[in-house]
Amino acid sequence: MDFNHVINQRRAVNFFDTTQEIPEALIHQVIDMASKTPSSFNLQPWSLMALTHIEDKLRLQRHAMNQPKVSEAPVTFVVLGDRKGWTDENPFVERAFQEMIKTGAATDESRNWFSGARKKLYGGDEETQLAFACKNAGFFSMSLMLAAKSLGLDTHPMDGFDQAAVKKEFSIPDHYWIPVLIAMGYFDQTKVLSPPKWRKSVDDILVRFES
Repeated sequence: MDFNHVINQRRAVNFFDTTQEIPEALIHQVIDMASKTPSSFNLQPWSLMALTHIEDKLRLQRHAMNQPKVSEAPVTFVVLGDRKGWTDENPFVERAFQEMIKTGAATDESRNWFSGARKKLYGGDEETQLAFACKNAGFFSMSLMLAAKSLGLDTHPMDGFDQAAVKKEFSIPDHYWIPVLIAMGYFDQTKVLSPPKWRKSVDDILVRFES
């Protein structure tokens, strides 16, 4: 399946086949493909909760406008953006730095520069930290949905949920923000797939603001 086909066939489906499970290996393959997503300084400030048990999905559904697809899909992801994913205390920051050293992109002497650059770019205030988390987790989320489609799976991203209630329900630490929920599975072929929605043209998208 080439990329043009994937991007044009990806749809936010509302109905999932409840009789078709997704093997764990296939779920892992989707996540592994999405893990190649680029991120700020390769910090990868994203995590996933993969809910596969009906009890957990129903717990989530109660806080997601009771959308049936939350529990009908074989797996529903809670995408987490780490607002503190740039800090010195985050273990993945040191890991990213060590990997930069291995590739020659950094040296031990550049550690202070690396720390200062992260603080300047991402640590200015709460809004900047939230933007850092959501921007990068958003990149990852789109990659996840495209990876799923390339492997014959369908998805539906959802922002109709109670952020605070979901975090409380699943004891999610405060430094995480949930930009989106993603249901993943196989489209229920007994349902009618809605036609594609309109998209902005290239001319609509390209803008300039100078007078």
